[in-house]
Amino acid sequence: MKILYGVQGTGNGHITRARAMAAEMNAAGVEVDFIFSGRPPEDYFDMSVFGDYRTFQGLSFVARNGKLDLLATCRNANFFRLIRDIRSLNLRGYDLVITDYEPIVAWAAKSQGIPCIGFGHQYAFKHDIPRYKKNFIAQWIMSNFAPAAIQLGAHWHHFGYSILPPLIHNEERQNTPDSMDVLVYLPFENSEDVMDWLEGVPDYSFRLHCKDIEPGVYGKVEVFPFSREEFQKNLSECESVLCNAGFELNSEALQLGRRILAKPLKGQIEQHSNAIALEQLGVAKTTETLDSGIIQEWLETGRVVQISYPNVARAVVSWLQSSNDVSVSDLCESLWQQTPNVRGIDFKYSQKSASLNTKNVTA
Repeated sequence: MKILYGVQGTGNGHITRARAMAAEMNAAGVEVDFIFSGRPPEDYFDMSVFGDYRTFQGLSFVARNGKLDLLATCRNANFFRLIRDIRSLNLRGYDLVITDYEPIVAWAAKSQGIPCIGFGHQYAFKHDIPRYKKNFIAQWIMSNFAPAAIQLGAHWHHFGYSILPPLIHNEERQNTPDSMDVLVYLPFENSEDVMDWLEGVPDYSFRLHCKDIEPGVYGKVEVFPFSREEFQKNLSECESVLCNAGFELNSEALQLGRRILAKPLKGQIEQHSNAIALEQLGVAKTTETLDSGIIQEWLETGRVVQISYPNVARAVVSWLQSSNDVSVSDLCESLWQQTPNVRGIDFKYSQKSASLNTKNVTA
């Protein structure tokens, strides 16, 4: 089996998920080529696991000061180039295309009649799960951005549907959190504002990852550049995580057992929907705004939650190699059976209860 795997490069969550898949595919002897789109080629980092990957411009969104800038997003979008790249991508020789919300490989597979699997968090929203419902246009765009005949959605809970647990890169690392250390990753906020908020919080030390402040120590805040190795080290050593409401980092934080405060990117319905789910499950605090007082209160009152999710990447690779002998529902059921319940949350999943109302997932 030869697979073409497309990955959305906006942010780092999709790439983190793809790293886990790449490692498991390599271990299983699966032949796979990777394509990334959504950011300039020079902005990718720590990509050796993907071999001779290719990049395209694709589509991405622009955010300023914690808010989605629709005008700038449309201005930067090159739809003519996108269509040209879709038409020029030759899928001859590939048995299967996988898209992690990457539009070029998804639309190329659709036009060339190649089987395509959509794999990632966005595909969970085809089900009636907790979501932000006020922007119908954005919901339509999310549903049609990267189409796939088979869709493997992932979320923190199945909510009674055939949804996978989060795919987390299970790297061997120490988990030694310090209760006074806080990891901060807010790439869509103004970094100077973030520094001001953190400086106003006494007693705690902060490790901020950003790209527009020179790395170094600034009082109680240590600034780091974007680096997966340093980021994972800081995540393993900080008991609290202050971040946007993206899916992958919050998943890693839950797996390790962290106190979480998540601020959704304003105007981005996936992140608003994630905030609703985090609050409904009771696993994190969320906020629409940030300041020193909000951060201080969260650090003093927020609880640590740990969820032991199974190795989803390995299970999905085995499922791909099974030639559809196992249904998606069976795959989901087997993975949720490996997820222990935590206080107030029942992860038990049965195909017979697929119509479970989302109000019943928490006690």
